[in-house]
Amino acid sequence: MSSKENNPEEPWSGFHGPNLGVAIELYEEYLKDPESVEEDMRALFEEWGPPPAENEPIRERNTSTHVSSTSPDMMRNYVNAVKLADMIRRKGHQVSDTNPINSVKKDIELFELEQYGLTEEFLKQVPVDFICPNAPSYVKNGMDAINYLKEVYMQKIAFEFNHVHDHEERQWLIEQVESGSYLPSFPKQEQLNLLKRLTQVEGFEKFVHRTFVGQKRFSIEGLDMLVPMLDEAVRKVVHNGTKHVLIGMAHRGRLNVLAHTLSKPYRMIFSEFLHAPKDLIPSEGSAGNGWTGDVKYHLGADRQIRDENTAEAIVSLANNPSHLEFVSPIVEGYARAAQEVRSEKGFPKQDTSKAYSILIHGDAAFPGQGIVTETLNLSRLNGYQVGGSLHIIANNNIGFTTETYDSRSTTYASDPAKGFEIPIVHVNADDPEACIAAINLALQYRRKFKKDFLIDLIGYRRFGHNEMDEPAVTQPGLYDKIRKHLTVRNLYAQYLTNQKIIDTTYGDQLDQEIQESLQADYDHVLAKKTDHAFEMSPPDFIVNGLPKVKTNVPFNTLKDINEELLSWPDDFSANPKLEKILKRRLDSFEEDGKIDWALAETLAFATILHDGTPIRLTGQDSERGTFAHRHLVLHDSKNNEVFTPLQNFGKANASFAVYNSPLSEQAVVGFEYGYNVQSPETLVLWEAQFGDFANGAQVIFDQWVSAGRAKWGQKSGLVVLLPHGYEGQGPEHSSGRVERFLVLAAENNWTIANCTSASQYFHILRRQAKILEKEAVRPLIIMTPKSLLRNQVVASTHNEFTEGEFLPVFEQEGLGQQVDKVERLILCSGKVAIDLADRVSKMEDNSDWVHIARVEELYPFPKKPIREMFARFSNLKEIVWVQEEPKNMGAWPFMESRIIDIAPKGTTVSYIGRTHRSSPAEGDPVAHKKEQERIVTESLTRKQ
Repeated sequence: MSSKENNPEEPWSGFHGPNLGVAIELYEEYLKDPESVEEDMRALFEEWGPPPAENEPIRERNTSTHVSSTSPDMMRNYVNAVKLADMIRRKGHQVSDTNPINSVKKDIELFELEQYGLTEEFLKQVPVDFICPNAPSYVKNGMDAINYLKEVYMQKIAFEFNHVHDHEERQWLIEQVESGSYLPSFPKQEQLNLLKRLTQVEGFEKFVHRTFVGQKRFSIEGLDMLVPMLDEAVRKVVHNGTKHVLIGMAHRGRLNVLAHTLSKPYRMIFSEFLHAPKDLIPSEGSAGNGWTGDVKYHLGADRQIRDENTAEAIVSLANNPSHLEFVSPIVEGYARAAQEVRSEKGFPKQDTSKAYSILIHGDAAFPGQGIVTETLNLSRLNGYQVGGSLHIIANNNIGFTTETYDSRSTTYASDPAKGFEIPIVHVNADDPEACIAAINLALQYRRKFKKDFLIDLIGYRRFGHNEMDEPAVTQPGLYDKIRKHLTVRNLYAQYLTNQKIIDTTYGDQLDQEIQESLQADYDHVLAKKTDHAFEMSPPDFIVNGLPKVKTNVPFNTLKDINEELLSWPDDFSANPKLEKILKRRLDSFEEDGKIDWALAETLAFATILHDGTPIRLTGQDSERGTFAHRHLVLHDSKNNEVFTPLQNFGKANASFAVYNSPLSEQAVVGFEYGYNVQSPETLVLWEAQFGDFANGAQVIFDQWVSAGRAKWGQKSGLVVLLPHGYEGQGPEHSSGRVERFLVLAAENNWTIANCTSASQYFHILRRQAKILEKEAVRPLIIMTPKSLLRNQVVASTHNEFTEGEFLPVFEQEGLGQQVDKVERLILCSGKVAIDLADRVSKMEDNSDWVHIARVEELYPFPKKPIREMFARFSNLKEIVWVQEEPKNMGAWPFMESRIIDIAPKGTTVSYIGRTHRSSPAEGDPVAHKKEQERIVTESLTRKQ
């Protein structure tokens, strides 16, 4: 052997990434014309031959085939061989056998030897390592290697890794696939277990189909392997120490997942079909229900895993209405909360191995619903990442009756994941062992790289969108094929029979046993079924309202906290202008000092942390605050290091986290809701940049935040901060759309407040923190100020913090003193109350005839204090609701009937504000100013 053949350090070992690409391009130019490249590169090519493919490690090459001794034509063939191998890796998925019903038109010309000027004879002379360095030992030459790569990339499991830009990750994925390291072993007992599981999955669907004719169940049939895949994922991650497995999915296949992955008893599911009392059925495997409930295929469940060989863990399937993908960020919030420890000051301590999230998507919904990409975008952000989620597209290649060519512009349903560099595996749902292999690869990848992974499980839908549909009406050809197609249970039983694992009768015997077991459970429920009254009233702890809690804090405690939070490290250089502004907070505790909104919030947070309640605050620009008022995170002006006083607060007994969120409302609100549900002891706050941005999260508010307790018994104490107030900024930056929250208000489902003083905000936050773990807990929606943040009118005196409490109704000081002279009582809420107070302070005429009360808690409606206030004024003639929102918006549509109901006899109830509008505010600031002036003037003008 020559010395160069013994030298492992070939010159190409120094080429990586783009440099290697340039070398390959230069080599192609060299083959066309050796004189076209620089002399040193020409010498390199003549000595060492072509550069290796990007993913090919440098290996010794056999003397007999070393390219340095060959002609330029031979060198070109070597390059083309590498190109062919790379084409198989990159595009083999396009001709793979991953669709069990419709074989795609296969563009096999891409992979024919003739397209690359190659022959079998030449490839047999090429070393294996040159084509596939990770091939198994039975692959002997380049031709074998090409055929092996086709087997790996073009069968019933296919791979897309080319969009993964990280070289280490992509190289690892290729090595796993080409070496076969990811493939699990299947001893006989595991094959029998898999067949039994498939028989249970199919058997359940068959039994329900014939027993509950015409009832919707959204069958899993055609994607039966989803259940064994979930089984495998749960088993392996729990074995490795995961304590929480959190699953989100839509309704397709949900009952089957509940029955098998979540171990919800068949009897309980049958009772739901029969509308039988659930108290006859054991509750293992089912989550709690609310008083109005939900349909059976929206319900979630929890399952505890206790086993001699496995640590205790919980598997949870999240409740999910028919909004398909919107559960995804909620499940990610569950996972993040389950991964974090919040019992000490500073940031929460995250351990991503403690919880694993699995999101099951629909093939039409994954590219069709924007919430999907909003959620994927969270996957690598500091405040939201969960160390990698498993995504499974339950792909039946149809959306209700809509074909794929009408539902997406992409080749695959999975294509949106490519933008986030998520590895993708396509697998035929009729190949059980390939499906389990895909799960194995996903779990190994997550364990190593802590990132998301996607499996596109490609199957079909045996029946219509629901079992009342006839799919052949819109897809006659497809359903002709499906009706003739054997189920995966049958196919796997045949396979095991051919492999001499089972005899020909084993599969049918198994099926019969399962049908008999299902029938016995059904008969048990049917025998005990009785007519019963449905109770749909909220429990007493909801009806009775919030418990009384103490929220005031001693003066010295607040003063000491303020001083500590303004004591920063000696080597920290804050922005000089900001430092001057914040240090003024020290003056707030002087004798005549006042505490403004931002300081009140900071003091509320600090005292809540001192009480041992963790806090998580997120939103667009929430670290600084949209209106540059908060400044919870300080930036060193010299080195851009950050310092967060509340995380270094010595008296804190719990964690504090604040994050600037991505430009998303739907996914972020969903995530925070999920975080709070999973971590009920944490005060979780989401702040909109402007209040009307909550529009972008309307589905989450409608389906979860407002109704989750009534539907599923799911408690939440989420706090939502919505900047609100008419200040001439136009239609989109004025209203927090309080009317939308009031429309959804019922059964004490949440608190809606519009605070007009710093102390009111302080007390309501502290009250919310104190009720978090009580049965009466509910979400809190607060309309927060904008321009008023720095207005000293809303700043509060010390005693309002040290002696006060939150007041649902807040009366205007200086008015209403002579109760027998008050003829008009103005009720209002929010910034317009400040405008009215300002005008009253400038009134020269007698104002004894009018009184003003601010309704700070809009819901629950403070009926008792308002009625008692009415009773004080014996000569009251009129009650006027004043607001700055249009008449069909704001609080008036909600308040009108409630005020009329308690108004003293003989008094009129009327409205002053903007007229009915389709748009919430004027676009012209001059027009706005005129309207505000009219509203205030009319409100404070006495009728003649």
